[in-house]
Amino acid sequence: MFRKYLRVLAYMKPYWGSAALNVLFNLLVIAFSLVSFVMLVPFLNLLFGIEKLVVEKPELTLSAESVLDYINYYISQIIITSGKTQALVFICLFLLSTFFFRNLFRFLAMYFLATVRIGSVKDIRNDLYQKLLILPLSFYSARKKGDIISRITSDVQEVEISIMTYIEMIFRDPITILAYFITLFVISPQLTFFVIIILPVTGFIIGRIGRSLRKESKIGQAQYAGLLTIVEETISGLRIIKAFTAIDFSRERFISMNNKYTRVLTWIYRTRDLSSPLSEFLSSVVIIIVLWFGGQLVLDEDPSITAAMFITYIVIFSQIIPPAKTFATGFYSIQKGLASAERIFEIMDAEEVIIEKENAIVKQGFDKSIEYKNVSFRYETEEVLKNIHVNIEKGKIIALVGPSGGGKSTFVDLLPRFYDTTGGSILIDGVSLTEYNINSIRNLMGIVTQEAILFNDSVFNNIAFGKEDITEKDVIKAAKIANAHEFIEQMDEGYETNIGDRGTKLSGGQRQRISIARAILKNPPILILDEATSALDTESERLVQDALARVMSNRTTIAIAHRLSTIIHADEIIVLQKGEIVERGTHQNLLAKNGVYKKLYDLQSFES
Repeated sequence: MFRKYLRVLAYMKPYWGSAALNVLFNLLVIAFSLVSFVMLVPFLNLLFGIEKLVVEKPELTLSAESVLDYINYYISQIIITSGKTQALVFICLFLLSTFFFRNLFRFLAMYFLATVRIGSVKDIRNDLYQKLLILPLSFYSARKKGDIISRITSDVQEVEISIMTYIEMIFRDPITILAYFITLFVISPQLTFFVIIILPVTGFIIGRIGRSLRKESKIGQAQYAGLLTIVEETISGLRIIKAFTAIDFSRERFISMNNKYTRVLTWIYRTRDLSSPLSEFLSSVVIIIVLWFGGQLVLDEDPSITAAMFITYIVIFSQIIPPAKTFATGFYSIQKGLASAERIFEIMDAEEVIIEKENAIVKQGFDKSIEYKNVSFRYETEEVLKNIHVNIEKGKIIALVGPSGGGKSTFVDLLPRFYDTTGGSILIDGVSLTEYNINSIRNLMGIVTQEAILFNDSVFNNIAFGKEDITEKDVIKAAKIANAHEFIEQMDEGYETNIGDRGTKLSGGQRQRISIARAILKNPPILILDEATSALDTESERLVQDALARVMSNRTTIAIAHRLSTIIHADEIIVLQKGEIVERGTHQNLLAKNGVYKKLYDLQSFES
């Protein structure tokens, strides 16, 4: 627990200047608070005649006794020259000034704390998002999107509310309590030792409840992530839910999860809310015990503490209760926040798998060939590719065909290093992929997938995605090559039209042509087509295929094809079945072999 808390605190480092000012102003708050309380001793003694007036000016040193003697002397002079009423006015004005500076410095401490608190949480969120960007695709295949979204939203928010809100408490309240205890010790060592003995009991009770709260909070955050997952799946699959009349089923599923989350959250809130009344009650018990023990010291025949000093002692001791209470409340809250921090650090500590070597080669262009050299790949225990050997020369068009689950998508996903091979290696221009800078390799490739991945933004920004300093002329040129310019021009705001979430305002063919325009604008030497036309109607397929034909010219292309009619002109067709190459050759050669490819081709000809 302590290490996780220190890890959260480490995000304060860039804001150490503001943190230092916060500590400085909090020290001044403590100093002015103590001055105001210490003034009660000479005031009570002199105002009510308990001590004689001091007429001889004492020597001022750094000791507490010397300071009190000097204040006694100063107030005595006011009483002698102007009377007790004037001394009362002086005390009131002095206290007013100490309260003013105390609250001024309190504001300044909070002012600089805001920079530390908000800045630290911003950096946590930035680091978490950066980690999400670089984690391999395999990380997401084993996790629910709702859970991941929950960690970067509600869990980070919980860290801000539960930990960063009380970040000042960790530094301020212990110093405050220590300073007050030192003052109490100066006033009465005997009484202070007694207080120190009984306080750990209250701390033990608070600690036991706090540990239980952290455990339940982690369960609660996991169930909240489950709720987000259901909502995300519902929105994505609403068409299927309605089509299969599963509205009642989906509602009951959500209600069941929501009820579980509500029960845990109710327990968490009740436990957390117990902290304030519990700490206040325990503090009251301590004060009553102190009153009983201290009262005996005052009433003793040979008192070790005067009534005025005891009253001041009780006043100062009562001021320990608010920071102690805040510390207890904050302790509970931090336990809850640490449960969220654990979930955040689980992602930050996730293994990246795809590791880039130090001083990796930055690949500027593609010159000769791509070679799959005895490549194998497995997802955990399932072997997807087995001893694949393929050489793709620059400028050639290679098509991958075969039954579903044969390993076609995995074959192309290995090239941009979405995954790394588990056996063999992939070489570009004779050098292994693992020797290259990852971004430089991906910059050589343009990818068009079966599902057009678009963003809730304008047409222009979707086509220019990932590129800076792109002119409208460049975007229009790419759109024209992709057969997209005509329909974009007819939209209400042309290239500035928002296309909705995942491009839902567009037809399937239009979405795909915008994806192709995006690939064209990138102008990559290597093009990867993952069944780019299989989900389209005949008219859209014709337009997209025409656009692809323009893009593929003078480029090295690897195309996964569902419709074999789209790849009959490929330089080589590779038939994958159960992770192995079972046939390869040109369209005519494969038809003549009368094997797997011929059966697939005849089946599609029959269906059409």
